[in-house]
Amino acid sequence: MNSNRTILKKKPNIVYFFVDDMGYGDASCLNPDGKIKTPNLDRLAREGMIFTDAHSTSAVCSPSRYSVLTGRYNWRSSLQQGIVRVYGDPLIAEDRLTVPGFLKQHGYKTACIGKWHLGQGWDFEADEDFQPRPGYDATPDVILMQATSSGLALAGSLCKPTTSGPTKRGFDYYFGVDIPNWPPYCFIENDRTVGIPSEFLPARLLGDNLASLQGPAMPYWHFEQLLPTWAKKADAYIQERAEEDEPFFLYLPMTSPHTPLSVNKQFIGKSGLNNLYADLVIETDDVFGRVLDSLEKYGVADNTLVIFASDNGCAHYVGAREDGGNCEAAMEPQGHFPSGPYRGYKSDAWDGGHRIPCIARWPGVIEPGSMCDELVCLSDLMATCAQIVGDTLPDSAGEDSVSMMPLFRDPQSKIRDHIVHHSIDGKFAIRDGHWKLVLCPGSGGWTKNDAEAAEEGLPLVQLYDMRADPGEQHNLQSEHPGKVREKIALLKNLVSIGRSTPGTPQANDAEVDIWKLDTMPALDLAALDDY
Repeated sequence: MNSNRTILKKKPNIVYFFVDDMGYGDASCLNPDGKIKTPNLDRLAREGMIFTDAHSTSAVCSPSRYSVLTGRYNWRSSLQQGIVRVYGDPLIAEDRLTVPGFLKQHGYKTACIGKWHLGQGWDFEADEDFQPRPGYDATPDVILMQATSSGLALAGSLCKPTTSGPTKRGFDYYFGVDIPNWPPYCFIENDRTVGIPSEFLPARLLGDNLASLQGPAMPYWHFEQLLPTWAKKADAYIQERAEEDEPFFLYLPMTSPHTPLSVNKQFIGKSGLNNLYADLVIETDDVFGRVLDSLEKYGVADNTLVIFASDNGCAHYVGAREDGGNCEAAMEPQGHFPSGPYRGYKSDAWDGGHRIPCIARWPGVIEPGSMCDELVCLSDLMATCAQIVGDTLPDSAGEDSVSMMPLFRDPQSKIRDHIVHHSIDGKFAIRDGHWKLVLCPGSGGWTKNDAEAAEEGLPLVQLYDMRADPGEQHNLQSEHPGKVREKIALLKNLVSIGRSTPGTPQANDAEVDIWKLDTMPALDLAALDDY
C-alpha cells in the first residue's frame, strides 16, 4: 500500500502504553520459556498482532521518547548521546510538530499520563545557594529553602509554571512525573507541581535501585504510589472522553519497570524469582490490564487502537547480570533472559538494547492472534496516525516515520528496508534487510564499552547476518568488506539528507558524527581509512 490516505468510518481512539526498560524477553507471549508471566500482554497478543522485529530508535530513555512523539530519529536532534539530564532543557523544539499536536489538528483530544523525561522547561532563578546542576551524576546538594507567605517554598521557581512540558508540545492535559528516580519528587499536573516539594527526599529512598539523586520532594513522598496513580488517572480520563464525541489520544509512558524498584505489597515475590524487577514487570502488566478493562468498561474498546511498546531493552543492573546488581537474585541463572535470544541490554547497539516488545490491537482492522516479522520502529507512530486520519505529513515532520497501517491489514507487507540504531554512547548501527552493521568494536554501551573491546583486539566494526545469526555472535566484517562499505554509504546518505523517508531533504539540528571519534579507542583510528 503506497497511499497515505485511508477511508475509515470513524476515527479510532489511540492508546499508547509505553513501558520503561522492559526487555523483549520479559513478555511471556514473546518468550514462552521465560520465567515472568504477563497475562495481560498475552491477552493483547491473542486479540491483536505481535511484532517480533520492532525496535526503539535508541537504546536509552529520552531519545526514544523523542522519536515516538516526533517521528524523527533522536540523533538528528541536539542530543547526540546520553539522555536529558536532571532539570535538563527541552529536547523537542517548540516549532516541531508532534503526534499529539498533529492529532489535535484532526479533532483529537490528547493526554499524557506518566513519565515525561524530555525536559519540562523549569523556570529557575538559581543563585549560589541553589544551583540545579545539569550533570548526569551531579547532586544538587545545597538547596535553599525560604519562608514565604504561603509557607516553605523552594528557592528559585520549582513552583512556577514550566515552560516547555507536555502541554506546550501538543497535549491538552498532562499528569505525571518528570523522571521518577530524579528530583523533583512530586506529581506535575499540566505545567505546575502538585503541591510544594518542600523537603529533601528521605535517605531511605536513595540507592538500592530506588532514587538516584538527592533533591526536593513532597512530604511523605513514596514510589509505590506511582503505578496505582497512573491506572486511576487513565481510568478517569477514558471515562471522561468516552462521554464525548471527539476521538482521543492517550499516551501512557509508565515509570516501570525502570527504577525505582518499588513494588506494591501484593506483587512482591509474585514472579517467583526473588527479584524486584521481575515483580515490577508483573505489576506493570497488571496496570496495563486495568487500562484494557477501562476501555471495555466505558464502551470504547472496539474503536480503539491500543499499542504496547517499550522504550528500550532491560537494564543489566536490575538483576540480569551474574552478580545480581542490587537486586535479590540475578534472573539469568534462574533461566530468565530479559533480552530473550538477543545479545546485550539497555544502552547497547546490540539488539538486546533496542529490540522491544511491541503489540497492537485494533478490532475490525488487525486480525486477532496475528504475528508480523517485518521491521518496525518506534518512530512509526506519527506516519501511522497520518494514514489513520487520511492526511499527509509536511516535509518538516515525521522524517523517519513509516506507516504501520499496511502491516495491520497484512502482516507480510513490507514497509521499510532499514532502521538506524543508536546507543547511549552515541554509537551507530544500521539494519538493512537481514544485514546489520555496528560502527564500534563493542556494544556501544554498558555491556562492553569500546575500551574493553579494544583491549581484546576486536575489529573496528561488526557485521552480522541477522537471519542466520540473530544473537550477533559471528562477526562477518572481514568476509564481506563490500557489505560494510555499502552499509556505511547508506548510513551517511540517511544522515546527510536529514530524513529516511521520501520528501524534501531536511537539516539535522546538529552535526552528526557516525563514528563518535571522541570516544573511539586511539588504536582503532587508523582503521577508519579502510572505510
